[in-house]
Amino acid sequence: MIQPAIIDIEASGFGKGSYPIEVGFYLPDGQAYCTLIAPEPAWSHWDDSAERIHGIRRELLFEKGSRALDVCNDLNDKLRGQCVYCDAWAYDYVWLGKLFDAAERVPLFQVKDIRDLLGECEQKLWHATRAAVELRLQLRRHRASSDARMLFETLLEARKLCTPD
Repeated sequence: MIQPAIIDIEASGFGKGSYPIEVGFYLPDGQAYCTLIAPEPAWSHWDDSAERIHGIRRELLFEKGSRALDVCNDLNDKLRGQCVYCDAWAYDYVWLGKLFDAAERVPLFQVKDIRDLLGECEQKLWHATRAAVELRLQLRRHRASSDARMLFETLLEARKLCTPD
């Protein structure tokens, strides 16, 4: 069975005009990556309700965020040729597109929906398993790399529960 790389993106909001503010991934070997993204000049949308979820202040992005070009180069270097999975494909795909467009780069990796990896049993158990994994891991931050790890662990646990001994 595939043990996939998982990617997650935090964003400035959820609607039109939103943009990526943090990207993180978790690899099957335990390697994690996470970086804040400095807003591009045209990226001005900010949704306070999104900030309440991820806890990232916009000012922090200007202080600590990496340029879109540097983030894209990092992602391409670390994920080249891989297929990475996310749980909010419709959003994450758009935000990655916005990031790579800003850097005038193309991703050298593929992004797919984690649901593509789930059988019927895993789909039925997903939400309860995710809640149990969240309790077990006790990850304090709702941030990109933490969320990616949580998704990875949820997938493994759901598979374990659905695999007959």
